[in-house]
Amino acid sequence: MDTPRIRETKKEIMNRSDEEIIKDIKSVLEKNVKDNVAMHGGMINFLSYDNGIVRLEMAGACSGCAMSKQTLHEGVERMLKHYVPEVTQLIGEDDEQAAQKGYSPWAT
Repeated sequence: MDTPRIRETKKEIMNRSDEEIIKDIKSVLEKNVKDNVAMHGGMINFLSYDNGIVRLEMAGACSGCAMSKQTLHEGVERMLKHYVPEVTQLIGEDDEQAAQKGYSPWAT
């Protein structure tokens, strides 16, 4: 059963602006994801946030890599949902220009 304080905290979270939510999403990506993904030659770029759905671009070595989907959903999505409770879904898109930029993921 929720206490009055828990109910108030939930209400505060749900009343945040998209700008506040996006700021938190970008912060989590920068602090908790960027360096780990970069160690493998990849990048995960923020594209958009709309009504709980976050769109990210899988770039560099992550683009087209089969493991990037697992990393995205089992790691990044869980982390975002934990730190940014407004996030309900994460959609990853491959960087269409990866090959032209010199990246050729091992999984292709």
